[in-house]
Amino acid sequence: MIKPMPLSTPDFIRALPKAELHVHIEGTLEPELVFALAARHGIELPYRTIDELRAAYDFSDLQSFLDLYYAGANVLRDAADFCAMAGAYLRRAQADGIVHAEIFFDPQAHTARGVPMAVVMEGLTQALDAAHIQSGITHRLILCFLRDLSAEEAMQTLEQALPWRGKLAAVGLDSSEIGHPPAKFAAVFARARELGLPGVAHAGEEGPPAYIWEALDVLGVRRIDHGVRCVEDPLLVARLAHERMPLTVCPLSNVRLHVFDKISDHNLKYLLERGLCVTVNSDDPAYFGGYLQDNFLAVTEGLALSHTQLAQLARNSIEASFLEPALKQTWYAKITQLLAENP
Repeated sequence: MIKPMPLSTPDFIRALPKAELHVHIEGTLEPELVFALAARHGIELPYRTIDELRAAYDFSDLQSFLDLYYAGANVLRDAADFCAMAGAYLRRAQADGIVHAEIFFDPQAHTARGVPMAVVMEGLTQALDAAHIQSGITHRLILCFLRDLSAEEAMQTLEQALPWRGKLAAVGLDSSEIGHPPAKFAAVFARARELGLPGVAHAGEEGPPAYIWEALDVLGVRRIDHGVRCVEDPLLVARLAHERMPLTVCPLSNVRLHVFDKISDHNLKYLLERGLCVTVNSDDPAYFGGYLQDNFLAVTEGLALSHTQLAQLARNSIEASFLEPALKQTWYAKITQLLAENP
């Protein structure tokens, strides 16, 4: 019997069963869809062409990105818009070998514009359910609170979401980090736990390691989104490794937002080699120049990752997900087999 040729590294990455755990669905809104939805609703954009809009994706920091991100979301008006956006992401996810996606959404960015929560949920769940039927990709939805708004507004949003409790897997915390420590939302996350919703939180991207400690000890989160500034605190790194606390790292995002100057400066490999449960994700791929495959390829080249390390990153993503244990074991076995065939 002729032994099959080993896969190339890009094909190996694509074949690895992976979970994406840090993707903002509004951040998958490509310029082409922005223009299409704007035309559909008669919205005048401040950009004349798709290329002009894409050229605006040159950010100096997190806030400069957020300003454009929220402006882009303005074209999302009805359930069909949210369905189109999520459907486009899920098709790309399947092509990248994602078997499970845990998707952030920002209801406050829409309800503040007069778009009801029901419209957002209808569109997103329609796309997610269709993708599961068509391709088998599983999913979870994570409702995020905008941390630059008040905790009282976050609590109101949580209560407004209760009719869709069964559609939600967790709550999260995102948007502008500096000046908005996790502890600000302690009561909101405590209420979410009462409702059976675990928490995740953005911390340690632009904010200090202290924000990661707060997310762990005050909010009681199950995952840290980003978390790359943990390396400034050796005790925190040791704790994260000991507890296998997942970090949902977004390499291309970190470079585009100047957290690191270039991929070769990123600390992903350092964290992986110290036993942390780090994962690779795309964050806001339409804005940061790459979906999950692009992020994996970037760190593979920039950090000289081996197939064994790439397989560990995929395994970490499954471990850190909210998937059922039996399904996790299925994906672990497939990862192990693929690595054995492509050492």
